[in-house]
Amino acid sequence: MARVLLVDDELTMVQMVTELLRQEGHEVFPYTNGQTASAALISHSPELVITDLYFDKTRAQGLEIVRKARELDPPAVVIVITGFGSIETAVDAMKHGAFDYLEKPFKLDELRLCVQRALSYKAAVTETAYLRKQLKKKYQFSQIIGSAPKMQAVFKLIERVADTDSTILLLGESGTGKELVARALHFNSRRQFAPFVPVNCSALPEALLESELFGHRRGAFTGAINDKKGLFQEADGGTIFLDEVSSMPLLLQSRLLRVLQEHEVRRVGDNTPVLVNVRVVAATNEGLEKKIKEGLFREDLYYRLNVIPIELPGLRERRDDIPLLVGHFLKDKAHARSKNPLQVTRQAMEMLCAYDWPGNVRELENAIERAATLCEGEIIRSGDLPPSLVAAVTINKPEPQAEEAVTLPPLADSALFPLHRPESPGTSVPNNSSDGPVQPLKTFLRDQERAHLIHALAQCDGDKEKAALLLGVSLATLYRKLSGEDKD
Repeated sequence: MARVLLVDDELTMVQMVTELLRQEGHEVFPYTNGQTASAALISHSPELVITDLYFDKTRAQGLEIVRKARELDPPAVVIVITGFGSIETAVDAMKHGAFDYLEKPFKLDELRLCVQRALSYKAAVTETAYLRKQLKKKYQFSQIIGSAPKMQAVFKLIERVADTDSTILLLGESGTGKELVARALHFNSRRQFAPFVPVNCSALPEALLESELFGHRRGAFTGAINDKKGLFQEADGGTIFLDEVSSMPLLLQSRLLRVLQEHEVRRVGDNTPVLVNVRVVAATNEGLEKKIKEGLFREDLYYRLNVIPIELPGLRERRDDIPLLVGHFLKDKAHARSKNPLQVTRQAMEMLCAYDWPGNVRELENAIERAATLCEGEIIRSGDLPPSLVAAVTINKPEPQAEEAVTLPPLADSALFPLHRPESPGTSVPNNSSDGPVQPLKTFLRDQERAHLIHALAQCDGDKEKAALLLGVSLATLYRKLSGEDKD
């Protein structure tokens, strides 16, 4: 039930309405003085305010209560009641933020129904605000994982262009997260409360794609039994994401060019253009310059789309981010299972970092989901990884360096790569054991040092500057050791 602040200078009215609302289960704070009620708004934080509009035959005090109630955080929904009703009075109250208006005398059933509508509206607004907040949180830039220099450069660029209306062209291989970036651009812009409409241009045949993008009039073609708004109209005020735009047929490319130039669409079978206010974010995993030379893509459209190009690097170009991404995916899996995150052996992590990932982040996520499902216990081992990955890493290495991990000491807690942040900032170094073959000291120390560096990076969420400070080394030294350039 709701907290309700009730104010009317007629004591009988206050007593009657208070009794009704309390019977309905609401918590009621009754007042007969407008100034006192206005001062009590902040302390009571009501969800609903029912107020008389006129005090001492003037409505200034009533309108002040309406205004203050709407300025609360979160704002209260307001019902205005008065015995001096008129159309002008109602309109004035609504302009100041009132939800509804009742004229005295009113029936109690009318008030009961009005209260129900007001609280339903309040609940809907609250839920919508929560969902939008969750969406924005989900698609904020911090949810795009990456500490590699190439990803940091991408972050800086998208932060600068997110709140502009410039057309964006996202370039990158399949699986690099182009749609995630497109959503982040939308939900971190002033268009965030308008629709985000994704379209896969390669998934629909030409005739259907034209109707989907631009809409059609009834009777425009066989099966068009009703008027249909296109996706550009659906996205009005927001963002449309044209994925795989390179696969768009030439005829539709010319129509898209007109939308970008004139900011208007024309439905199939219609002669009247419709203005639209849409930001276009396009994406492709193919080289558009090559398609232009082949006559498969319009050069003028390319220049319209390529206002601000953002190139997303493949995962093999930012291998340092792999441990962070693995930790992120396993935390998601653990959250879904309501369990602690799984751990990964050093050998499995080295194999993950050595693989070239032609499917990029999407392929990595699938591999981690498979390993998390098939592993025994709480530890992911190299045998839990996809066989194709294991075979590729083994075949592509000129020397069997991956086999060194097999000769490491028997698995112990200290030999695991921790994918969740430990409670204490300290790190532990695995101890050798007498149960397995003895490694050369140089090899053992190199492996332990790299594991220690990755552990520190995980604690610092991939922030290399913080990790260097934690380890007591310079940033340049950290980069050198991670890249493997430090051989001694």
